[in-house]
Amino acid sequence: MLKINLSLIKKHHMKEVLKNYSGILLLLLGITVGSFIGIVAPQIVEYIKPLGDIFLNLLFVSVVPLVFFAVSNSIASLEQQSKFGKIMLVMASTFLFFILTAAIFTIFAVYLFPVSGVSGSSEIVEETANTDSWGNRIVSFFTVGEFTQLFSRQNMLALLIFAFMTGFSARKAGENGKTFRAFIASGYEVMKELLLLIMKIAPIGLGAYFAYQVATLGPQLFGFYAKPLGLYYIAGIIYFIVFFSLYAFIAKGQNGVKSFWTNAIYPTLTALSTCSSFATMPANLLAATKIGVPSQIANIVIPIGTTLHKNGSSMSSIIKIYVAFLIIGRDFFEPTNLLLALGITVFVSIVAGGIPNGGYIGEMLMISVYKLPQEAIPAVMIIGTLVDPLATVLNAVGQLVASMFVNRFVKV
Repeated sequence: MLKINLSLIKKHHMKEVLKNYSGILLLLLGITVGSFIGIVAPQIVEYIKPLGDIFLNLLFVSVVPLVFFAVSNSIASLEQQSKFGKIMLVMASTFLFFILTAAIFTIFAVYLFPVSGVSGSSEIVEETANTDSWGNRIVSFFTVGEFTQLFSRQNMLALLIFAFMTGFSARKAGENGKTFRAFIASGYEVMKELLLLIMKIAPIGLGAYFAYQVATLGPQLFGFYAKPLGLYYIAGIIYFIVFFSLYAFIAKGQNGVKSFWTNAIYPTLTALSTCSSFATMPANLLAATKIGVPSQIANIVIPIGTTLHKNGSSMSSIIKIYVAFLIIGRDFFEPTNLLLALGITVFVSIVAGGIPNGGYIGEMLMISVYKLPQEAIPAVMIIGTLVDPLATVLNAVGQLVASMFVNRFVKV
């Protein structure tokens, strides 16, 4: 009888394990098949890439309303005004600390393991000049002129600000706002279910997109930019494993480290496949729930962090500045240049959008601030494209560990 019971317990345990990890296993299978196709049959990638595009489009149109409902509902449901202020202060401090830590770590990496033999690329990169004044750019960065423009992933910061104001106003309305608060709470639950439904096709969509990534970017990784790319990928992987583990330990001790890495697999694979922090947001929100981060914190930190907090962009910004200086023969390690690099890095982490190749504005800023010659532009753009997969993983999964970190210092 005891043997039969043990056998039943083992079977039940195996079913639970398969149930809990079936999504990840299917995603890994899809990515593996996609990678194989990208390597051995790149000529058919263009025929399967639309499957990935369909999945991403479904994800993007669903995430936009999720962001609105998640942020406004979290603020509207906070019990005390002091909690809101404390969350914002701790979140801003966490973002700044993580970004600067990533940048300083990368500076040490390029100092200890210098790269040589890098020169400019003869490839011509055409970039449409933006003739708007800085005043107009700032206005368009924070706000939009039409209500309908809010619900575009190109205007995420404006949407976040509007969601903040909506949630705050719903709280201030008191009893009169009760029905509206119930509406945004219900909207949040509905959008979560919709995203869970869309994620059912993730293995097919991400597999197709990963085939495209391997077929198009894979060969370039072994060419002209091998040395700086190798340095970035090695430093990035070390940062990903060591520093994210350290942040998780500070947040919740050894259990926090175990819980983080158990639940970070899905967001990591999603980010690696899509090269989009924005597309990884649903996986991050689900992972934060499993880790035990309260929704009032996760629903504020993760959406805002996806727009304003990027560890991978911070590290790639330092690498790109370093390579640009190598090309023109200037000393990157002069104190003034290093301080400027840190300032640019913080700004780039805010400007770079949560979508693929969103860092070009930051690259143009870098060229402008340092008054670098035009031949440096193609080099930094190509590096930005080739480091995008790992940079997106660091950017996206960084929001998950940041939500744990904020929860360590704010109890709701």
